[in-house]
Amino acid sequence: MSTREFRFAEVFSYESLVHAMAGAVGSVTAMTVFFPLDTARLRLQVDEKRKARSTPAILSEIVKEEGLLAPYRGWLPVICSLCCSNFVYFYCFHSLRASWLRGHKSTPSRDLLMGTAAGVVNVLMTTPLWVVNTRLKLQGAKFRNADIRPTNYSGIMDAFVQIIEDEGVGALWNGTFPSLLLVLNPAVQFMIYEGLKRQMRSLVHRELLSLEVFLIGAIAKAVATTVTYPLQTVQSILRFGQHAQHTDGSPLLNSLRSVMHLLINRVRKNGMLGLFKGLEAKLLQTVLTAALMFLLYEKIASSTFRVMGVKRPASSH
Repeated sequence: MSTREFRFAEVFSYESLVHAMAGAVGSVTAMTVFFPLDTARLRLQVDEKRKARSTPAILSEIVKEEGLLAPYRGWLPVICSLCCSNFVYFYCFHSLRASWLRGHKSTPSRDLLMGTAAGVVNVLMTTPLWVVNTRLKLQGAKFRNADIRPTNYSGIMDAFVQIIEDEGVGALWNGTFPSLLLVLNPAVQFMIYEGLKRQMRSLVHRELLSLEVFLIGAIAKAVATTVTYPLQTVQSILRFGQHAQHTDGSPLLNSLRSVMHLLINRVRKNGMLGLFKGLEAKLLQTVLTAALMFLLYEKIASSTFRVMGVKRPASSH
């Protein structure tokens, strides 16, 4: 087998497909369980005039004003986007790992590099889905900020059509620049997760318990989320499409100006803590979701390899 054929087989492998399917199913299940927490986080990020309160208080307000099912508004487009996004990310990460490591031990720096590369591919492929689901999730919400314009999308496809007709194809990639910067979030998360997993296995010399995997996933996501949260806020605002963006320069320069303007404006209005408005809800949602996702991912992948009689590759450990 030639080197080119060998690499092709590594990229399009059964093992990578199992990891991608396990990651997608795990993330969809976990997000469904903790979805209301994400609703609270998004409202606090986008609606500047909504007071920062505890997550239960925000959810209580939403239910009182908009109905019992309001915390699950936009669930379907979010789940579709998340399923596609995690499938792409897990597939790319494990394909790159199989191709680059080739039996060698992984290191935190290699995990970070592979996570970043997988993240870039994921952002470029799935940003239009996230733009649409952000709009649908906020449609019909009762905002404190009167400047926010209402939207009227009947579904995912109608949202795509209206955005392209009203704002141009480029609007589907709103927030791509901060999203590319935010590839560090899953990259840091995977680096910490894989590093802690290796350390734990070397200490206990056995398969990790479900609680241990859950805690490792929670720690990894908590660190990654806190470090990158201000950029996540900017990303949400740009995806919502209500911010007037610069158009008098190159796309890259305009994106950089928009990011800096939003960050500076947030600090001027609310101080440095304004950059972290909604962090409590985000940490609750993302840490619990990531921890449950990693637990389900490990169980699904291990069970699939076992049922199919395939030995789990050493690189995935």
